[in-house]
This record gives sequence, C-alpha cells and structure tokens, in this order.
Amino acid sequence: MPLSDRELFARLIKCEAEGEGEFGMKAVATVVMNRVHVSYGEYFRVCQGSLRRVILQPFQFTCALTTVYGKYNPQNIYNMRPDDFHYQIADWALSGNKLSGLGSALWYYNPFSAVCATYFPKTRTGIYVTRIAQHCFYNPTPLYAKT
Repeated sequence: MPLSDRELFARLIKCEAEGEGEFGMKAVATVVMNRVHVSYGEYFRVCQGSLRRVILQPFQFTCALTTVYGKYNPQNIYNMRPDDFHYQIADWALSGNKLSGLGSALWYYNPFSAVCATYFPKTRTGIYVTRIAQHCFYNPTPLYAKT
C-alpha cells in the first residue's frame, strides 16, 4: 500500500533528523517545504510543488535511498515508523509554519566537523545561513536560479 504524503514526510523527518531534537526536525521540515514552494530553479522545475517529488527526488535525501554506495541502507524511510511527534512536526510544516532564522534554506548537511562550509555545494548554489545541532543550513544564491 503506498504511503500518504503526510506519512512519507513524517518518516523523512524521523529518519533525517530525529537525533537533532525538535528544532533540528523542524529545520529539516522547513527545508523540505521550502523546496516544495520555491518558484524557480531545479526544485521548481523537477518537483513542480509536489511534496512527494521533493522527498523522492533522486539523491537528495540519504533516507530516501535503499542503497548507499552499493550497500543496503537499513536507515531508510521505508523502515521508519514515525511517532505522533514526527506527525506533529510534519503537520506543523504542512500548515505553513517555518523555523525562524532559516530564511529560504533549500539544503542542509552534517559536515561531521565543528565548521560549516561557506557554500553548498562546491558549485556555490547555496550560502551558509545557520547551524542547528549537527546540520548546516544553506540559502540559495543567484546561481541556484540557473539550475
């Protein structure tokens, strides 16, 4: 049975950010919804405002992959069982809420270091805006519009 968009979103929130606390999970949910609502660039062109397309766009979220580097990824959205709290965060974001301080962030990643790179990725389509727990967050630069 296919997962609803809401359940898929709650699973992604749990998988991508459960260890980051409430603000970390809300930050990830904000990035996902920013991608849904962006009106230009790759996410607009490819995903066309679809939450499901944003979540399942190839190679965007490790948790949406069942295979990583040629090996089975057991920590994927299909193996996650979200709790009520993950659904509450998904509903919070689906209702139009955003975590303050993230701006229009479209990307995040864990650098596994104390320092966040100024740009994301090396193509400079994103510029550092803030760090929440282990994730660095990036707003689009003018170069993103050309993607």
